[in-house]
Amino acid sequence: MPSPARPNNPLHGPLPILAACALWGTTGTASSFAPVSAPAIAVGSAGLVVGGLLLLLAGTGARAVAKSADRRLLLLGSVTVAGYALAFYPAVARTGVAVATTVALATAPIVLGARARPALTLTAVLGCALLVLGGSAGDTRIDPLGVALAVVAGLSYAAYSAVCAHLIALGHPSRAVVGVVFGGASALVLPVLLVAGVSWIASTAGLAVVLHLAVLTTFLSYLLFGYGLRRTTAAAATTLTLAEPAVAAVLGVVVVGERLPWVSGAGMAVLAVALAALTRAPRTPETITTG
Repeated sequence: MPSPARPNNPLHGPLPILAACALWGTTGTASSFAPVSAPAIAVGSAGLVVGGLLLLLAGTGARAVAKSADRRLLLLGSVTVAGYALAFYPAVARTGVAVATTVALATAPIVLGARARPALTLTAVLGCALLVLGGSAGDTRIDPLGVALAVVAGLSYAAYSAVCAHLIALGHPSRAVVGVVFGGASALVLPVLLVAGVSWIASTAGLAVVLHLAVLTTFLSYLLFGYGLRRTTAAAATTLTLAEPAVAAVLGVVVVGERLPWVSGAGMAVLAVALAALTRAPRTPETITTG
């Protein structure tokens, strides 16, 4: 049963989601250390297969949710999680990190957040676009199929957020919901991983990348995201995920040694203001407050 409304507190929603975004922001840097023999779709699939299994095992009450919750929604959640992984990595390979990231991350907030908080959402999307595209304006390539795949990834993420938020709002435990959905997604992408090849995982670099993607960017991050969804609307949550490219940009500067152009710096500042405003915005009646 939904619990009584509680005072607005960032710890009850926005901050766990931002923490998840910080972990997601490490994905690009971590995957760059994968062996050159590893196909991009295999790297993403491997992280989801292992991470999804961990989420299922950690999802206390997952069996009860699988029996009592709407199975059509659970299946839709699993399909959309798998769809994001299978669409996003090929999108990056075809049209580049900048374009694919911007399109995928901006699609979900526009779909779910523009109507609820148009000013904050569109400001965050603008900051995200400046941040990601500013560093590659001179060599950005636009591949129509890559852009289409990025849109599919963004829509998949929006659908996943809406499905999980709805199931959690009905009173199902967030960890169990996330576990069932990701467990199903893990099973769906396993054949893709086997076809793409797994020999690269036997290397030290391959194993380290898979463990990072599985444990940090899938298992821990989606536990945090599911917890945040308990007291945050799906619209606000997807807008907050625009913090991910900011983390990725900082890691690019600190770890990889990339330079951050002033346009990207300005975009990061705009994005930070929008996200800070969103974390302090009053909760609406639609906000999820399950215990």
